[in-house]
Amino acid sequence: MRYSLLIPVMLLAGCSASTSSLRSTESAGDIELSAELRTISARVAAGTMITAMLSTALADKEASDLIERARAVFDIATIHANREYRIEQWATGLLKSFEYEIDKDRFLRVSRPNGDAALVAEVLPIPKTRREQVVEGTVTRTQPSLLAAIYSAGETADLGLAVADILSGQVDFNNDVKLGDHFVVRVEKEFREKDVFSGYGPVQFAEFQTAGRRLRAIRFTPEGGRPAYFDEHGRSVRRFLLQSPLKFQPTITSRFSRSRLHPILGDYRAHLGVDYRAPVGAPVVAVADGVVLQASANGASGRMVHLRHPNGFETEYLHLSAIAVRVGVRVAQGDVIGRVGATGLATGPHLDYRVKKNGVFVNPLTASRDTSSAPSVPADQMAAFTAARDVLLGAIDRHDSQ
Repeated sequence: MRYSLLIPVMLLAGCSASTSSLRSTESAGDIELSAELRTISARVAAGTMITAMLSTALADKEASDLIERARAVFDIATIHANREYRIEQWATGLLKSFEYEIDKDRFLRVSRPNGDAALVAEVLPIPKTRREQVVEGTVTRTQPSLLAAIYSAGETADLGLAVADILSGQVDFNNDVKLGDHFVVRVEKEFREKDVFSGYGPVQFAEFQTAGRRLRAIRFTPEGGRPAYFDEHGRSVRRFLLQSPLKFQPTITSRFSRSRLHPILGDYRAHLGVDYRAPVGAPVVAVADGVVLQASANGASGRMVHLRHPNGFETEYLHLSAIAVRVGVRVAQGDVIGRVGATGLATGPHLDYRVKKNGVFVNPLTASRDTSSAPSVPADQMAAFTAARDVLLGAIDRHDSQ
């Protein structure tokens, strides 16, 4: 794991060691000095403390010095299992360098640069290359959803979630996807050394063809604004309300109803929201920009978040296992506000999601379709948008012709 040079020699919860002879000449007496460099490359074993991990290779004082230096730039007590690390050590026992992968973007290095006696600690970015690629696929009987088609194209769920999030204002990916639907995505990908895939950058272009419609989303940053997605005419593809407060493909277990048999109480009463089955801990997001009115336990509703949005809308999120916001805080569409749970009066883990319009509960499944989009590209920036759009569409056309 050299991040000046990332080498793929890591062993799961194990290590490998090697030595190499380095020879130098001391000019004053022309005396040859030789030293062996010992290299240990490994992954952090589950349950391992940093002191125990280092003690297998370093003397107590050397390990203590390393930890002391590292603490100045990183909380080294938070090392995680299965993360890569590398130790280079002279045969004398003196540490040359220690490197630990903090996350997919950063690594910790503690070293003696240029042979200096003092250790130096620093957190550095993992070198990566970035390139844009076009990904496409089709929904079929063997891959009957967007996510399955994304997998079949050799990509991961992260890309499927990104595409679904971008186009969720135009397509209900839970109910409206059909056999033969086709997608094309141009996305930035990140690679570490030796073309090891590291993750996705922003989706630059997404197209989904379904039921005779061709839906497009083009990423563009208006001057002085934030990146957003627009169709080829510069209209925002983001709806005022997201289709769902869950990230992707939640299963509906109970719909909005004025009279439903209560699964616990056994009588008929209104069910003023829609229930989504989801695992405990699944993130719940705000469906629109708003302000938190309530974030606390609320009787049979369990832990609950209540948001107020513009245009007379309010939303409620019931039975949460955890709450991630507090009263009075402003949230943006897509911000995590809590986690799915089964608190209050619930038969199992699920989210009860509710929408009010001007103080009256309405069907959440139709509310998002009846709301307007976010603002379009400003008129004075349409020329810049058109130029960026044409570059992206040209890249897609060249890909299709290959």
